[in-house]
Amino acid sequence: MHADYIVIFCTVPDAATGSAIAEKLVGERLAACVNITGAVSSVYTWKGQVCRESELLLVIKSRRTLFGDIERAIRAIHPYEVPEIIAMPVLEGHAPYLAWIDGATSPS
Repeated sequence: MHADYIVIFCTVPDAATGSAIAEKLVGERLAACVNITGAVSSVYTWKGQVCRESELLLVIKSRRTLFGDIERAIRAIHPYEVPEIIAMPVLEGHAPYLAWIDGATSPS
């Protein structure tokens, strides 16, 4: 089991926001990699209303010990009042890839 590693999902309203977050996280060595997906259709309830928006999804690869710093970095840029920032543990992974995450991120 590799509970030291996480994948974080974060939706963003546009490519500029996604790129700014990705560059900050990778540039500050908080994440080894951020994938910016194509448009996803999000349906959710917000302030009593059902909403439908087109968003992009960030898939962020990092280490669990860096989550607090990642969350703060995202919140500093993200325009949403309550952005999606959720982490899931990596249960298994290709050892060389996990070692690359270690090398690409700052010590916690």
